[in-house]
Amino acid sequence: MAETAGPGEWARYWQYAELPDLDLLRARYVRHAFPRHSHEGYVLGTISHGVEDVGLPGGTVHAGPGTVVMINPEVPHTARAGVPEGWVYATLYPSAQVINDIAADTTSLRGTVGFTETGVVDPYAARLIGEVHRAAEEGNALAADSLLRVMVTRLLTRHGGALPTPGPRAAGARDAARARAVLESRMAGPPTLEALATELGTSPFALLRAFKKQYGMPPHTWLTDARVRRARRMLDAGTAPAVAAAEVGFTDQPHLNRHFTRIVGVPPGAYQRERARTYKTGPEPPE
Repeated sequence: MAETAGPGEWARYWQYAELPDLDLLRARYVRHAFPRHSHEGYVLGTISHGVEDVGLPGGTVHAGPGTVVMINPEVPHTARAGVPEGWVYATLYPSAQVINDIAADTTSLRGTVGFTETGVVDPYAARLIGEVHRAAEEGNALAADSLLRVMVTRLLTRHGGALPTPGPRAAGARDAARARAVLESRMAGPPTLEALATELGTSPFALLRAFKKQYGMPPHTWLTDARVRRARRMLDAGTAPAVAAAEVGFTDQPHLNRHFTRIVGVPPGAYQRERARTYKTGPEPPE
């Protein structure tokens, strides 16, 4: 397990080669708090000890043992301990492809599917999430794949639905999307808010308000999250953390380390070591 910044905290963030497009995280956090961020795929997590407070657009989910937290792609959220002793949890991060393929195979849901609730008490589904982790750690691909499908099908059947199709964008939403594209293309040297607003033909306050409404966070927060996402892809490809830090616009490697650990939950070096080990050899089989 990788140590995190806080005493008594540990985490492992990894991939099992036999289940592509699925990330796994097991961790204990006490002082660690995740800032507002989002994921390209889904989040399915459960707590085994303690309480996690998950801040979502609709309010805070106080997740204790037996609760399953479900977060759809690109939904901004935060997380922190809900009790002094922190929380221990297991989380799965399946891609949109994984969830939609299971939905098409086992449910009547079609289109881009999602979850209509964010926190439900479901001890059986919670146990299944833990069993997916256990099977992957033991190198049991058949069990891990089977348990994942049973768990996702259960949650989709009980709490799933088609995500709404975006309609025509208002002017503010279009400006926010254009601003996002500019920030993505100039990640290493982004403009100021005033310069960005001038370039887009709007005012700084109007752009700030539109961006936050569209993406759930202000541009500077979104940019930090986007930098970490891009750094993760570079680390997956074998890029050294110091090089990735410079490429995505962090001032140095410690700057990357700080934000990466806050958002992902493990330091970039530990993250890359787990990925390299998984891609090369996979988890060791049980004795």
